[in-house]
Amino acid sequence: QVQLIESGGGLVQAGGSLRLSCAASGRSFSRYAMGWFRQAPGKERDIVATISGIGGSTYYRDSVKGRFTISRDNAKNTLYLQMNSLKPEDTAVYFCAASPVWLTVRPHEYDVWGQGTQVTVSS
Repeated sequence: QVQLIESGGGLVQAGGSLRLSCAASGRSFSRYAMGWFRQAPGKERDIVATISGIGGSTYYRDSVKGRFTISRDNAKNTLYLQMNSLKPEDTAVYFCAASPVWLTVRPHEYDVWGQGTQVTVSS
């Protein structure tokens, strides 16, 4: 089974950029759809973006379209989230997750989760 470790979070000013990475262990990385989720204090965990197993299809929530880019390198077993033009409302803990369901946005269909990485955007 895949295990996931996120990195790349931090504190950035509004308008800045961050790149999150999610390193996966195990041999089956390309079999999984991968997703980035985020959870702000007192709020539910929401989908940010998803990508299919071979990377040919992606989904973004409306509020990040045109600013965030999800990608994966199956040779390196790594998932990425490039975040540009960051806004204070993007502040949250960001999680990567793996799912056997193609491009799903439902958290309960993801069965492997990372520990999360904090992203804080100051105004």
